[in-house]
Amino acid sequence: MQNQKTITVTGKGLLKIHPDVTRVIIELTGIKRDYGEAILLSSESTKNLRNLLQPLGFNPTEIKTVSFSVEPERERYKEYDGYETRLVGYRFNHSLKIEFDSDNRRLSDILLALGHSSMHPEFSLAYTVKNPEAVKNRLLAKAVEDAKIKAGVLAKAAGIRIGELVHIDYSWGKVDFEVRPVQDVRFESCGMAPAGGISMDIEPDDMEAEDTVTVIWEIINEK
Repeated sequence: MQNQKTITVTGKGLLKIHPDVTRVIIELTGIKRDYGEAILLSSESTKNLRNLLQPLGFNPTEIKTVSFSVEPERERYKEYDGYETRLVGYRFNHSLKIEFDSDNRRLSDILLALGHSSMHPEFSLAYTVKNPEAVKNRLLAKAVEDAKIKAGVLAKAAGIRIGELVHIDYSWGKVDFEVRPVQDVRFESCGMAPAGGISMDIEPDDMEAEDTVTVIWEIINEK
């Protein structure tokens, strides 16, 4: 209706969610003088990683690639009164991830295997939720409820009543459900993993998530 009077309110949904999925991000890297040899080394390293993790209950298809690259590796050297650069080979970087229901004992077994492998890969730990869509739906419900409460407060203060819902605007923004308490660890840099095992006692903090919804209501019964 052209002369329809409305009230527009933006509601915010806030949630604290405890992560229930552990994500291990494993970084494989290596350098070879020839590009093709670098690709071959990457393939062999990835195969070795899959073989390493298979006894721990991971099928090869569960070890996912996050990113992959092969870049020229150069070094600086002194030449007469200045410095020059020269190609020394090609470095591959292969980032992979595995996910599983959070279990510190299983995590300890995984890190022990990585620490005693000849690859000495760098790794990071992240925690997320198994069902992000369910969390998003809870956020939306809380955001709409928040908008209703705010609209009621505003209407009462203004001496009006709200009527039919006219429009809901939601941007479908990305909500990030991940915390990364442990990043860029390499056993090689701090000594090999202990022979007796690795005891992991990590309890990740709750994740805070928020989302907004804008709701428009009709105004009726003005005083």
